[in-house]
Amino acid sequence: MMLDGEVVVVSGVGPGLGAQLAAAAAAEGAKVVLAARSTEVVDLEVQKITDLGGEALGVSCDIREPDEVAGLVEAAVGRFGTITGLVNSAYGHPGFADLLDTPEDAVRRTMDVVLFGALNVTRAVVPQMKAAGRGSVVNIGTMATRKPMRGDGGYAVAKAAMTAATRSLALELGEHGIRVNQAAMGWLDGPGVRFHLKMAADQRGISEQDVYDEIAARNPLGRIPTDADCAGAVLFLLSRHASEITGATLDVNGGEYMPA
Repeated sequence: MMLDGEVVVVSGVGPGLGAQLAAAAAAEGAKVVLAARSTEVVDLEVQKITDLGGEALGVSCDIREPDEVAGLVEAAVGRFGTITGLVNSAYGHPGFADLLDTPEDAVRRTMDVVLFGALNVTRAVVPQMKAAGRGSVVNIGTMATRKPMRGDGGYAVAKAAMTAATRSLALELGEHGIRVNQAAMGWLDGPGVRFHLKMAADQRGISEQDVYDEIAARNPLGRIPTDADCAGAVLFLLSRHASEITGATLDVNGGEYMPA
């Protein structure tokens, strides 16, 4: 299996991509640590993984708080002995508005989660990866940093900072056998997008399928990628199949954005 022998921490586990990432990593042989402020989804996913014969641990953690992050790492190492993989997927959004109309404190809160929270967790797990002689960090990015989307400016700014951090960390940690990459997601057909489809359909007096079709038509593949399907790209970056890839951004968006 792709992640046999790995211990992977997934931050920000909610009902969408985070849950799918944890389940997929466990299915590929990883021991998985699921972290989020609220453990409602975490506890459910841990039960699903263990029912299928996998190994998982759920931890309540606000990644903005270094003390809580230290507790997360202590719990993970106490249960599984080490940490060799990390997915920084915690989500924060300042609200949909033009960038100059977005309150500064809302942008700062998003930066606290997306950038500083990710740095907190990365800083805490790196000693374990150094001791193991290997490690892989995957940061979850967004297509909005590549293809600006109206209303996503504050979110894109935070994720763009994460992109810069990804490259710097790849340079700094490579000598320890630790790789750092980013998977830039586009539209994800999960709970968030399903809410958007309903809201847009109600506002415009059309069907949810009509809204879906409009979005899907932007992609050469003709569909909105699902959370579950996009998880595979992250697993690849975590795995030893990507042993020579670091400092890279992998676009996972059905072809809506194609870099030159």
